[in-house]
This record gives sequence, structure tokens and C-alpha cells, in this order.
Amino acid sequence: MAGIDIQGLSKEYDGGVAVRGLDLAVHDGELLVVVGPSGCGKTTVLRSIAGLETPTAGRIWIGHRDVTDLPPAERDVAMVFQNYALYPHLTVRDNMAFGLRMRRSPKPEIARRVAAVAETLGLAALLDRKPGALSGGERQRVALGRAIVREPVAFLFDEPLSNLDARLRVQTRAELVRLHRRLATTMVYVTHDQTEAMTMGQRIAIMNAGELQQLAPPLDVYDAPANLFVAGFIGSPPMNLVTGRLDREHDVVLFRGAGLCVTLPAEAVPHREPTGDVVLGVRPEDVRLPGVAAPAADAHHAGGPAPATDGEGVQEAVADAVAIIQVVETLGSETLLYCRTDGGAELIVRTAARPSVRADTRVGLRLDPGRLHLFDAATGRRLGLDDA
Repeated sequence: MAGIDIQGLSKEYDGGVAVRGLDLAVHDGELLVVVGPSGCGKTTVLRSIAGLETPTAGRIWIGHRDVTDLPPAERDVAMVFQNYALYPHLTVRDNMAFGLRMRRSPKPEIARRVAAVAETLGLAALLDRKPGALSGGERQRVALGRAIVREPVAFLFDEPLSNLDARLRVQTRAELVRLHRRLATTMVYVTHDQTEAMTMGQRIAIMNAGELQQLAPPLDVYDAPANLFVAGFIGSPPMNLVTGRLDREHDVVLFRGAGLCVTLPAEAVPHREPTGDVVLGVRPEDVRLPGVAAPAADAHHAGGPAPATDGEGVQEAVADAVAIIQVVETLGSETLLYCRTDGGAELIVRTAARPSVRADTRVGLRLDPGRLHLFDAATGRRLGLDDA
């Protein structure tokens, strides 16, 4: 096993900069997920680690070796691609053994490793088949097996599940997490799917426009996004974001904007209150309709029991905003309400209940005061108590 240390990595093409000054340390034995939108530079980072791209600047260390100038074959990493890259004329057994044969490993050792990995991945009964006779999920497991039999110091995954259907993606990502626990080998996993990042990574690195935006455990990123990009990218549905200003009335600080008037708790107010525009962020599960239950998983975030309501009227005395429900999405375990405030803000409400409210209903909305996020509208940076 070996950690991976990236120092000042930059990669420029004729069309622009793909990665700019990236510093990233992957711990020994860690499963790190690099996530971001298309074109953010995440695959370039992975290919640079593998030796398939030559950095314009910076150094890459795998374990205690500087591998920046080493060819891919000398880096002792295994890469799993999005398109599987299997040899169609070879059997599963021969595909898995191909890399070991190129290294001139002894035949008994090749047979032992292939048999062991095939048993682990549920491929033992498929060893004599060719890729054309396999399903997409089976092909993906063969690609994984081919990487595992090499016993590299690190695994690199380039969006390996993107070609699978939704159900198989869920199943395969769980298999990958179990595999990592069993192998305890360093893994770097690249994806554009934030759900994969949240469910798989021990830490996640969010990238945008070639730069690292935040590096932290998944729940830390979800609960305290570093900037507006991360706040809007991580979470499904994404965080509600509303632009406004902070006003002080006596000893109370209020956020006002786009039809919202929210009293901020003292712990949410920066030491130096900004004079310009700010952006208030709140997760859909932290917006309440008085009388509608909060999601069960988030009950510990709730600010106390909500007052009763008939679901049709507006309780303006307790509401932080008045809105009209435009769309109701009932998903079974939860319901999403797409609302528009009188000031034009678009807010999504997630509830665990199946409320009786309908589209075009006028309602009052309350925001959980303990779950509010503030960002500087000009810089996008998160505002906190350390802003002095």
C-alpha cells in the first residue's frame, strides 16, 4: 500500500488550463473520491497519477517515490476505465491474467491469483466466457478483477459505473466499498455523480474549473460547504440559495431578501457583519411547512414541534416566508414541494410526510434556525464566526 501526494499540479493544453496548482494528499489505504462537473479537471488528475498525462508543473509522489517522470508501467498502479477496455477475443480468465502475463509472472501464481479474485467477485462460473456473452455489470467486475490480480499499491477508477443502469450502479458501488474494506488499498475514484461521492468516499475532493474547492469527509462537506459552488453541487435536491442582506434591529440580526425575513441565531452571525449582499443557504429538509413532519433522518435538526395548521392557510406569524406551491413530487418515502415566495425566491421543501397540500396552495415556510448557511455573494466564500 502507499499514499499519493500531489504537489502544485498544473496541466495546460492549447485550449486552456485543465488543472491549476493542485495540492492533494491521499492517505495510505484511503478511498478518496474526486467529484465535479464535466471539464473540471478530475480525469486529468487521475491520468496524471497514472502517467497517462505529463504535468505542465508540479510533482506526484506514490509512497516514497517521486513518479512524476516515470512511465505508467513503473508506477505500480492499476486503472479501471469507464469503457471497461476488455479484449473481446479473450476469455474472462485470459483478460484477468493478461497483465500478469505481460509481467512474466509464473503460471501457477497467475492461476492462483485469478481463481482467488474470481471467487471474490463472483466470476468463478464465468471464467471461460468471452466479454460478448457477459452483462454490463459482469464486464465491469472483470475489469475490476483484472486490476485486482495485479496487487498494485493503488487503484485508480475513472467513472467506472457510468455505463451501468441505475439499479446496477447502486449494487456495484456497494460492492466497491466492501472490496475496499477487504483489500485496504489506496483508491482514487473519479465521478461526476455526487451521490456516488457521498456514499463511497471516506473523503471527497470537489473540483471546479481545474481547482480544488473543498476536501473533507462527505458529511462535513454536506453540513458545512466551503463556498457557493460546493453548496449548490453537493446534495440532491441542491441547497436552496437566496440572495439578500443582513439587517440589525436592536440585538437581533435578520436576513432579508426575495420575500424572506429570517431571524439569525447568534451562532450563525459572523463577527464582522458584511455590508454587501450575502447568500442564505438552507437544505430542502430544513425548510418546514408548519404542521408537516420533518424527514425522519433529520428529526434531530428540527427546531422543536411545529404549530398545527390545516395545510391550506398561511400562518404568517410563525412564517419566515410566504410562498405558493408550484409543483408537488410524491416519491413514496418523501415528498418534494417546489415553492415560490412572494419575492420570487425558488425554494424546495423536502418532507417525510405525505401532506395534503396541492399545487397553487399558499403556505407559510419556516427555516430551521440551527441549519442556516451564509455566503459572501461577491466571493462565494462561506461566512463563519472566524470572519473578523
